[in-house]
Amino acid sequence: MFFLRVMISRKRSKRKSSGGLYKVSSKKKKSELGSVPTTTKLGEVKRRLSRVLGGNIKVRNIQTNVINLFDGKKYVKATIKNVVGNAANKNFIRQNILTKGAIVETDKGKAQITSRPGQTGSINGILVK
Repeated sequence: MFFLRVMISRKRSKRKSSGGLYKVSSKKKKSELGSVPTTTKLGEVKRRLSRVLGGNIKVRNIQTNVINLFDGKKYVKATIKNVVGNAANKNFIRQNILTKGAIVETDKGKAQITSRPGQTGSINGILVK
């Protein structure tokens, strides 16, 4: 069985808006390499480390159910019960996918996620009244 491995690139498209081809001025570079978006789901905490540009390490949340909530004075840890709303995609609510701006129900009340869960190793949020 063959697996098709697609290279995700952050390079400019080869095609013009008219449909013609640009002249290729350079080959692919490792610095232009992209990655598959990480859709963080609701569940037990699972993280993946990935090497990024410059040799740095990015912590990606695969699954999580913990959020750092800011209640106006200090941060407190809370557990996420389910996703209530998401302006990015209405299907993310059904699939319990956590993104920046998503409204989640916690044991402290409803909260809005302010960090990017697929890009950072933790989820921060503020209480919504």
